[in-house]
Amino acid sequence: MAGITLITGGCRSGKSRFALTHAASFTGNKYFLATSPVLDEEMEERILKHKKERNESEWETLEEETDLSGCFQNSAFLSSSVVVIDCLSLWVNNLLYQAEKEKRMISELEIENRCKQLLLSIRTSSVGKVIFVTNEVGLGLVPETKLGRIYRDLLGICNQTIASDSETVFFLVSGIPLLIREKSTNKGIC
Repeated sequence: MAGITLITGGCRSGKSRFALTHAASFTGNKYFLATSPVLDEEMEERILKHKKERNESEWETLEEETDLSGCFQNSAFLSSSVVVIDCLSLWVNNLLYQAEKEKRMISELEIENRCKQLLLSIRTSSVGKVIFVTNEVGLGLVPETKLGRIYRDLLGICNQTIASDSETVFFLVSGIPLLIREKSTNKGIC
């Protein structure tokens, strides 16, 4: 059963860099599961910068914008590997965008169920460690638009669902990781 870590914090707080450093402390093949679509030149430059931060000889990059569960169900990863999923914030954005294109709304219950399915897919896979990266968007101002408030709420539900099933949760502030949860995996030891 895979060990799960959630890394959350504000934008540009050092979450991705910390996720890669944390992942390097585990043995196994390294996979980077990217959720970001290439929307424009600036985004393409950001993606290239992130790729350069990873040692490409050590990391294999996979890109999936919406079907994260399928990556684990279809054995995209080798046994006992380490997978960094960067990031849940864009995943929820992509799901919201997809629903909008289909002229439907995505509910909090649907996001919660998708997160639970993703966690189940991970827990039943042969992956050794999964590290999620996400943004903590509920610490700022209330979004001005209805869609912005819906996104904030959906991401909040996603983060809560993933965090509730994570053994380890870090909060990043100005590049400094704060350990906010660490469940013991030792059974039968007092």
